[in-house]
Amino acid sequence: MKRKLFGTDGIRGRSNAEPMTATTVLAVAVAAGRHFTSSDDRRHLVVIGKDTRLSGYMIEPALVAGFTSVGMDAVTVGPLPTPAIAMLTRSLRADLGVMISASHNPFDDNGIKLFGPDGYKLSDDVEAEIERLLAEGPNSGLAAPVRLGRVQRLEDARGRYIEFVKASFPRGRRLDGLKVAIDCANGAAYKVAPTVLWELGATVIPIGVSPDGTNINQNCGTVHPESLQTQVVAHNADIGLALDGDADRLIVVDEKGQLIDGDQILALIAGSWAKDGRLKGGGVVATLMSNFGLERHLQGLGLELVRTQVGDRYVVEHMRSNGHNLGGEQSGHVVMTDYATTGDGLVAALQVLAVLTQNGKKASEALRVFHPAPQLLKNVRFAGKVRPLDTDAVKKTIAAVEKRLGARGRLVVRKSGTEPLIRVMAQGEDEGEVKAAVAEVVAAVERAAAG
Repeated sequence: MKRKLFGTDGIRGRSNAEPMTATTVLAVAVAAGRHFTSSDDRRHLVVIGKDTRLSGYMIEPALVAGFTSVGMDAVTVGPLPTPAIAMLTRSLRADLGVMISASHNPFDDNGIKLFGPDGYKLSDDVEAEIERLLAEGPNSGLAAPVRLGRVQRLEDARGRYIEFVKASFPRGRRLDGLKVAIDCANGAAYKVAPTVLWELGATVIPIGVSPDGTNINQNCGTVHPESLQTQVVAHNADIGLALDGDADRLIVVDEKGQLIDGDQILALIAGSWAKDGRLKGGGVVATLMSNFGLERHLQGLGLELVRTQVGDRYVVEHMRSNGHNLGGEQSGHVVMTDYATTGDGLVAALQVLAVLTQNGKKASEALRVFHPAPQLLKNVRFAGKVRPLDTDAVKKTIAAVEKRLGARGRLVVRKSGTEPLIRVMAQGEDEGEVKAAVAEVVAAVERAAAG
């Protein structure tokens, strides 16, 4: 069965419009609850967390109502990062974990991400089954009055996650003497991230820690790191760390205010782990978007770069199937299965800081691990039910550009799984050729989107 509601990262859309209405969210909770309570008669548990979006106040009670109506007990934890919900789902032996977030999107979007009892995102098959049950309606499979679920707030959830993150940092080592700027995007990590760094001894410069329900990701975080770049230089910080709204992504800024993307972070950690004999699977799992420079660098270390389709869920699936323990995306998702089941911006940050504290180098020296090949990404926004990539004109343009690039480069054109965007990326040996390739495809997509 093909999924219609679930995208590459759960369900996402504009708040208070389909599918992110209270009615539909409640129905999804009923369907998901039915799936995870069908195996036996024991009490079943769901963990529910959220980021700081205003619409979380609407979506959380809708989820609670849906899950309890089919007999699931619910634990709510308030604003916490997505990886914290994955961790707590496993820790509490829950059947399901739900994170209310639209990640890096603006505040007026929201979404729900679902995790199974193992802390991993649900498979396509399970999501398709939930959609099948959803079609039966929200009044199917309701529990008898005596079997209704109960709800409890987990008051120490924040502290549990803080200790979980700190445990990923080398034992006996501290961050004393380091001045660290941390941009929490006015999102889910606005309290836990500065606390982790402070407890490990860093001097912390907090940014984006005043959420008001509407300012998540607004001119801050991984999508807008300009403020962090300015603050790092202004405060003479040793390093800057930027998280996104649900803190599963990390972008780094060196002491000069220059950006370090996910590919460089993967290269840094891979080199360190390979040297220590900790890297599993003989390489790193990344996506089609990762830079040629990363691939060449890893090859020089005798390591392989395995590419998957775009989306951290596909990276994780390949890692699990093939025994890798390090993977991620250029956008800043870094997955380390020795520690977490999904991307964790804070755990990734501590791995970066672990390397810095070990080699004593400045961030600008340590974090520029390879020279990136020319690469350019542009987004084209479209409206309504327009499908630009299905038009003959766009298909012909893409084919022509791919033929022209040949073996010298790569073109990736795809619809975003989380926003109404067409993403056009090219990379290759010649910067001019890369720019021309992107410009040609973008122009064709814009014409198609305009009708």
